[in-house]
Amino acid sequence: MSKALLLIDVQNAVLEGMGAKERVPAIQDAYDAMTRRLAAVLAKARSEAVPVIIVQHDEAEGDPIAKGTKGWEIRAEVVPAPGELLINKRACDAFFETLLEAELRRRGITHLVIGGCVTPFCIDTSVRRAVSLGFDVTLITDGHMSGDIGALGFEQIIAHHNTVLWGFGAGSHGVRLSKAAEVSF
Repeated sequence: MSKALLLIDVQNAVLEGMGAKERVPAIQDAYDAMTRRLAAVLAKARSEAVPVIIVQHDEAEGDPIAKGTKGWEIRAEVVPAPGELLINKRACDAFFETLLEAELRRRGITHLVIGGCVTPFCIDTSVRRAVSLGFDVTLITDGHMSGDIGALGFEQIIAHHNTVLWGFGAGSHGVRLSKAAEVSF
């Protein structure tokens, strides 16, 4: 089994506008803490020569993560190093109309360790799609993030997705869970 680290949409303004004004400080604090955990996993992957793939969402002008803006940029803590693959996408699915699947197959990668943003959209969709395409996935349970959506706080959204994605499978491939500090490559 050949593993890779896949970090999705860890961008400066990816959570902007997700949550009531009074919740913004809590959301930002949680996002900062999650990004630090992902940076530690990234450092571990790099130290073990594990392939790293960073996915960046390109939105249209006027969006907080509009392509080319400060909000669109990858957070400094997880910016790709020279030689690491950067995949740009325009949909929640990191595989949709991108070269991600082809690059994974070309590199012989069969297992993805996934973290990033936004949990109910890009993380959920990409995790499920990876499994349906025949990849095994380890979801970093404390390494994905969302803002608040409607009546649900980000904490509830993250807990819900950790519950429903645990054991999700297609054929012989599936999702397992791991905390960032316990990720193994």
